[in-house]
Amino acid sequence: MRNLRRALIYSSVAAGAWLVICISCGVFAVEAALHPGRNVEGAHSEELAAAIAASHQATLIDASVTAGDGVLLRGWSIRQVHGNGDVVILLHGQSDNRAGMLGYADLMLRHGYSVLLPDARAHGLSGGDLATYGVNEADDVRRWYYWISKTESPRCIYGLGESMGAAQLLNSLGSERGFCAVVAESSFASFREASYDRLGEKLNAGAWAGKTILRPAVEAGLLYAMWKYGVNLEQASPENAVATSRVPVLLIHGLKDTNLPPCNSEMILARSRARGLAAVLWEPAGAGHTGAASAEPEEFERRVIGWFESHDRP
Repeated sequence: MRNLRRALIYSSVAAGAWLVICISCGVFAVEAALHPGRNVEGAHSEELAAAIAASHQATLIDASVTAGDGVLLRGWSIRQVHGNGDVVILLHGQSDNRAGMLGYADLMLRHGYSVLLPDARAHGLSGGDLATYGVNEADDVRRWYYWISKTESPRCIYGLGESMGAAQLLNSLGSERGFCAVVAESSFASFREASYDRLGEKLNAGAWAGKTILRPAVEAGLLYAMWKYGVNLEQASPENAVATSRVPVLLIHGLKDTNLPPCNSEMILARSRARGLAAVLWEPAGAGHTGAASAEPEEFERRVIGWFESHDRP
């Protein structure tokens, strides 16, 4: 009996210690996620943007919109003089900025599209202290959409996002239904699912670790974000947004992606198809996280441009 009591005490202490560790890890992880490093583009980036615009006889201008909560969002607009009349909004990944999308801008300009390259909130030169992974950014994307609608009156507006930008773009489809089509590479299915992946990765395990032994850390992080910042990260759910939208979605996810495993896009696709919606998934075998354009540049170009061209009606 004494040994049993001692074993129960030790087990309770170990369980309590593990719970405290998980809560601490969850709080630390969500603080890091909400406050990503701010990478501010310099003069060289603007010179590169101007050079790309000039090579396509296009015009580079500074753009800005005010978000619903008063945050000033900044970006670049590169307008074609003799383009096809369409615009692509390009959304960058976590801790990056608009300059990180200049390669995609060059690709779009070569095919006659004008482009808009915003800095996400809490990134680059945009204001805001918190990155919310689509909770607030969904409305930010919508405001950029209407800014480009008013200033250029394009025939079609498309979207292309990478990683965090892909998730923000997809999350915006819950409220902005006017896109002719969008492309999202290496998106997460939901912030919760991404949390399982990221925490499981810390143990060199899969999402199963995040869903089981590290689940208290995920729950603690989500509750902490709501308590301290009033941000419900459960609303960052591209999976849910795509399932309610009729906008055609091309999902791209490299099979070598260990940052956000391809199962995330597979979950989005499955949910979309269950609703009878028009989502398609391409999984390049040799691509890592947001690496499709590097791994298979010609196929990436063919699929993305082909996707836009085959959906040329709003």
